[in-house]
Amino acid sequence: MFNNLMQLPTDPLLGLIERFREDANPQKIDLGVGVYKNEVGETPVQQCVKLAEKFLLENESTKAYLGPMGDQLFAESMLKLAFGENHACLLDGRVAAKQTPGGCGALRVTAELIVRASPSARVWVSNPSWANHTPLLGNAGVKFETYPYYNFVDKGISFDEMISTLDAGAKAGDLVLLHGCCHNPCGADLNHDQWQAVAELLKRKQLIPFVDMAYQGLAEGIEEDAYGIRLLADTLPEMLLALSCSKSFGLYRERTGLAVALTESKRNRDIANSNMVNIARGIYSMPPSHGAATVTHILRNPHLEALWRKELGEQRERICYVREMFVDIMAQRGYGERFDFIGRERGMFSFLGLNLEQVQRMINSCSVYMTDSSRISLAGLNNENIDYFCDSVVATLEAG
Repeated sequence: MFNNLMQLPTDPLLGLIERFREDANPQKIDLGVGVYKNEVGETPVQQCVKLAEKFLLENESTKAYLGPMGDQLFAESMLKLAFGENHACLLDGRVAAKQTPGGCGALRVTAELIVRASPSARVWVSNPSWANHTPLLGNAGVKFETYPYYNFVDKGISFDEMISTLDAGAKAGDLVLLHGCCHNPCGADLNHDQWQAVAELLKRKQLIPFVDMAYQGLAEGIEEDAYGIRLLADTLPEMLLALSCSKSFGLYRERTGLAVALTESKRNRDIANSNMVNIARGIYSMPPSHGAATVTHILRNPHLEALWRKELGEQRERICYVREMFVDIMAQRGYGERFDFIGRERGMFSFLGLNLEQVQRMINSCSVYMTDSSRISLAGLNNENIDYFCDSVVATLEAG
C-alpha cells in the first residue's frame, strides 16, 4: 500500500527547527518558531498555570470523557474574554461554542461548518496570512480568494487596496478571514477607524467575518485587542471565531481552543452546535480536558485571573521593549528609517524586509534563523543576543 505514496518535502519551518538544533554556533539565534520566549530564551509555564494545575492535581476526580461539546465552563469563560462580560450576543443566547484541540482544531471545525452551511461561499484570506490557514481550511474543501493586506514597500497595511478588492470581488455570503490582533506574519494591525470601515463594508456587502484570535492580550491589552471582534458583533448578525489559548496562556502543547459561531437566533445557535459536534465526531471525537480545565480555573478564580493578567501584561511589555530596543540599535547603526516600522507593529512577528539571498546569508553565515520571507519572532531576542543580531543584519545589508 505505502509504495503508492511519494515522499513529501519537509515542512519549511520544521526543517528550520532541525537545522537550528544541529548548528554548533554558540551565538545562534532562533527567530523562526512562533512561541513566546522570556529574557533568558525559555518558554516558561506561567505561574498562574502552575497554581491551577496544582489545584487540578489535588481535586480532579475523574478522567472520563468531557463529552463532544467539551468543557462548557471553559467556553463560557472564553466567550466573556472575546465579547466582554455582558455583550448582547451572549445575553441573547446567540453564540454557539465548542471546545477544540487548539486554535487549529477551531479553524478546521469552522471550515467544515462553512462547507456544510454554504458550499459555494469563498473565504477571503489576507496576503500575507499565517501559512497554515490554507491547508487547515483548504483540506476541508473551502474555496479561497485573497485580498491585499501588507505593503512590503511602505511597510504598512494596504488598506485602500484591501477595501477596494473586497468591495469589487466579494459576493454576498462570502467570508473574510481577519486576524483579531498581532497579525501573523506581518505584525501590522487594523486601527479602530479601519475596523469600523471593515465592519461597514461587511454589513453593506452581506459578508461574514471569520476572525482568528490567537494572541489576545499580546498587542495592546486583553480588552483593547478584542475591539474588532466586539465591533463586528455589534454590527453584524453572524460571525465565526477561532480562539486559541496557546499564546495567551502559554498552553502550546495542551491544545486548547474554541470554535465559535455567532448566529442570528437561538434556533440557529442550536443548529450550529449540533453540526460542530457532528463534525468533530468524525475528526477527533472528544476534545482534551487538561488545558481547558486549567484555563477555566484561572478565569473563574479572581486571584489567578489577576495573576494571569499581570503575567500576560509582562510578556506583552517585553515584546514591545524588544521592538523599541531593535529600532534604537539599528538607528545607532545608521538604519533608523529603514526599520522604524518595527516599533509601530505589534505582537511577536514582523518582516525584516530581506530578500531570499539575504535570509540565507543570515542563516548560513550568522546562524540567525528565520523563515524565507524574513519573518522573525521578536520574542526570540533579548539583551544578550540583540547586538549580535543587529550586527548580523547590518553585515548582511552591507554585503549586498
